[in-house]
Amino acid sequence: MKLEQVKAVVTGGASGLGLATAKAILDRGGKVALLDLPRSDGAAVADSLGPNAVFTPADVCSEEEVSAAVDTVSEAFGSLNVCVNCAGVGTATKTTGKNGPFPLELFRKTVEINLIGTFNVLRLAATRMLDNECDENGERGVIINTASVAAFDGQIGQVAYSASKGGVVGMTLPIARDLSRSGIRCCTIAPGTFDTPMLSMLNEELRAQLAAGIPFPSRLGDPSEYAQLACDIVANPYLNGETIRIDGALRMPPR
Repeated sequence: MKLEQVKAVVTGGASGLGLATAKAILDRGGKVALLDLPRSDGAAVADSLGPNAVFTPADVCSEEEVSAAVDTVSEAFGSLNVCVNCAGVGTATKTTGKNGPFPLELFRKTVEINLIGTFNVLRLAATRMLDNECDENGERGVIINTASVAAFDGQIGQVAYSASKGGVVGMTLPIARDLSRSGIRCCTIAPGTFDTPMLSMLNEELRAQLAAGIPFPSRLGDPSEYAQLACDIVANPYLNGETIRIDGALRMPPR
């Protein structure tokens, strides 16, 4: 798909990986709707990005809110052909310990946002993509989800996060197969340690320790590098059903 033809919805679009992806698509001539929580800075961010960006407030876990957001995107841009899921949360709690078992509600909430929320958005976006005319490659749309290297080598305390991101990896191929007859591709990006708002609360010493554990380049990933990969997936018609790690060769240790 040509990037100047992109009409995308990006979840978590008001910050971090989502905002970087939105900027990359806009820089390449596309149009983007930032889907983020109503309490986010999405409206101000969209205004700052120019006329080809809009804000669609929604909770990814809400069928009604996401459905309304998808309708808004389609009305604003005329159609929807790309969905990038970046919304997510991180949790750090052990299965059990001196404070008792992992709180079940926290585990449930992590899976609900990271896995079920991702699927909720993509299923509604894919349904809208069915209305698109096929391009010269027979393509109607592209879906990109965000997992994590924790899906493969989760650390101590990452049980809920790893489970949720492992689910995103696990559904990538069957979704790609489900949508193949409709000309819609689905891929997943599994980032390593990126310099996002999730890490902004850490002090410089901890950030330096994290960077030192990455073989090369020995630094935190820049959100623009995630965004570049997302654009590459959109542009390459033969990428489908795959999870791609972007992590500087990082393999996370137990701690």
